[in-house]
Amino acid sequence: MWKQRYPVVLSLLVSSANSQGPLPTGTVVATPLVSKHFSYPTGVPYQADTDIGGRGPQLGYNLCNSSTQNPASLCQTSLFNGLADFCVWGPPESGAVFQDVTGEMVAWCTRSGYGTRLIPDGALTGLQFLKTPDYIQINGFLDQTKVNIYTGELGGQLDPHAVDGRGNPIGGLMFSNIWGGSYTQVIEWITFMGQNMFCIKACNPASPNAAAYCAHQYDRIGCPYNAPSNVQETVFQECDADNAEFPGVYTFAGVVQTYTQPPASLGPITSIPYVPKVPASSNCRTFSSADILGSSASGVAKTTETSPKSTGTGGDSDQGVGVNSALGSQMIFIHTRHYLYVSVVFCWFFI
Repeated sequence: MWKQRYPVVLSLLVSSANSQGPLPTGTVVATPLVSKHFSYPTGVPYQADTDIGGRGPQLGYNLCNSSTQNPASLCQTSLFNGLADFCVWGPPESGAVFQDVTGEMVAWCTRSGYGTRLIPDGALTGLQFLKTPDYIQINGFLDQTKVNIYTGELGGQLDPHAVDGRGNPIGGLMFSNIWGGSYTQVIEWITFMGQNMFCIKACNPASPNAAAYCAHQYDRIGCPYNAPSNVQETVFQECDADNAEFPGVYTFAGVVQTYTQPPASLGPITSIPYVPKVPASSNCRTFSSADILGSSASGVAKTTETSPKSTGTGGDSDQGVGVNSALGSQMIFIHTRHYLYVSVVFCWFFI
């Protein structure tokens, strides 16, 4: 087994005021998003979220079709079917601070036909798709400016929970045909976007461990700890894989332990007591980008990056993570709704 040495970067402190202020208290909805179940495509409502209090109404819509597929689509229904067929969440307009618009993200997909925006040709520069017994996962490199995330934005986590139960984005739905061929609503999922990387983890709703594999409480430690993979720049690969450990669960001295993520109020995370393990994989197949992403080239909006602006309906204090492949280093960024920690502590890990 080969070993790779890389530093984990854990610190920096940059002020980032949020124009929205703190979320109103007492705004947890009576029926959370994860309790709303729909069939795709015929049973999807115009909007999954009809609440108007707290963070306000759902920005977009879930009933998406050929009439909504355009560069300004506000479709908030995501599909995740494999290496060449998935959607990421991105801001509806360029220049927004990620944490301010987590509730407003819209779907950007690799394929046409879903009524969404299309990921521009050339945006994706490396992907690894893993199919495990209990979940599917994709990790990737992308030019995030092509999905309206400005250069240098550290991003954060999105999931169907949020502090008010309405999800980030508000009303955002996900479906997959990976389990049996017909579409199934993915109830538990997590995704991280930022620093020109992303990961999406969608847990099989039939699995009794769906909520554990797609745990959403580890939003400060990003893709490496929530969705570990061997993704590489310029490589497009799909594999079968074993389940990873539940996020936050690790074994030390033969004893299974659970990591408790400290609250952001305690400051930056300067150490984590374990190194995440990438699960064993098999039946790996490698493709060229043209083989799998050619369909995203038509009907694509040309995006123009603008300076960040602070607006919108940010929800949780979600955090972002990225991997800097040029330096061969894994970077953990601690990003809250009111400030951004970027501290610098190098720890050399061997895996």
